[in-house]
Amino acid sequence: MKTNIYEIRRYGRWVLLTAAVVLAAVFLYLSDRLIKDLGRQERERMEIWANATKQSVNMIGVVVTDSASMQAVNEEIDFLLEIMQSNTTIPVLLADDDDNILLFRNFSLPEAAPDEAYSVEELSRANRDFLNAKLSKMRLTTNVIHITIEPGVNQHLYYEDSTLLKRMSYYPYVQLGVMLMFILVVYFAVVSTKKAEQNKVWVGLSKETAHQLGTPISSLMAWMELLPDLGVDAETVGEMNKDVQRLSTIASRFSKIGSEPKMEDEDLNAVVGKASAYMATRISPRIEFSAQLCPGSLPVKACAPLFEWVMENLLKNAVDATEGHGRITVTTSVERDRAIIDVTDTGKGIPRKEFDNVFSAGYTTKKRGWGLGLTLAKRIIEQYHRGKIYVKQSTVGQGTTFRIEIPLAR
Repeated sequence: MKTNIYEIRRYGRWVLLTAAVVLAAVFLYLSDRLIKDLGRQERERMEIWANATKQSVNMIGVVVTDSASMQAVNEEIDFLLEIMQSNTTIPVLLADDDDNILLFRNFSLPEAAPDEAYSVEELSRANRDFLNAKLSKMRLTTNVIHITIEPGVNQHLYYEDSTLLKRMSYYPYVQLGVMLMFILVVYFAVVSTKKAEQNKVWVGLSKETAHQLGTPISSLMAWMELLPDLGVDAETVGEMNKDVQRLSTIASRFSKIGSEPKMEDEDLNAVVGKASAYMATRISPRIEFSAQLCPGSLPVKACAPLFEWVMENLLKNAVDATEGHGRITVTTSVERDRAIIDVTDTGKGIPRKEFDNVFSAGYTTKKRGWGLGLTLAKRIIEQYHRGKIYVKQSTVGQGTTFRIEIPLAR
């Protein structure tokens, strides 16, 4: 039951991700439908424009014999020209079979030109080259309407998407990008706030624990000095003194983790060796324990009491994982500019999906456990020692290796 929250969190992430992908797909689909509808409308406008062009050419060649007919023809031509001139947004080129440009509209020419120029010969060389280059590109697209003026005489109307349609085609991706940025900002803000709150809780809890332990420990130390005078034998006093000193060490650790600890030059081999030696005397003889330290020293910047705490937590977890029988090995080594500590056991192992969860506060597989040991270890290693701690490898039923990486002192 204790791991349900992590199952919910993991599956919740996938549900949210799936929902986000579905919503994005629906949004893009609807936007694509809208863009296609606008594209069809623009093509219909271009077909009307092409028909008007064809009709205007035919009307110009009409022979009239009276003024009434002439007026009707002129009105028809004016109407067709009005249709043609109504297009103020879609760039168009009208060319013949020999790729001679007959008409153009709505292009931003590189040099100044009349607002409406129907004769390319009137344009500058730069503008003509610009339009011819446009024609070459537009001939490769499907945005073309072929106009048959008369048998053997054809014209071709090429057009580009309007500025509005181009903007609409980019808009969904821009909006998705803005949404993604907003989500990322909110996510990191929430994560940062959560971490800040957790840090305050850790600091407050650690300082309060150290404070609460301080008074009884001081009292016990005073009593330890009186015990020999009360007739208690030296061996008993010595053993009790070890326990009192242990309590004092624990209080000191909580005091250090509740504030920024002082980092000093340490030999990591010596620190790991001391923690291993302490735990070796408290491990069942049915568990084979060994510490294989690399030759020489491993100079690092570290807080020895806190680092020993990390090692003790890892070794206690390894003992619990072996369930009273098996093998535990501690090794140190160097990779590039980092000191490496591996803690390996032959215990029950950790499923791959739980590799990250084991460092979460409250996560535990023990019947009696708070699930804070590895969380504290991660905080000590990553926040104070600027290192990394992670599950290097694990196989269910075969064992686990936890790895710590610490920068070597320069």
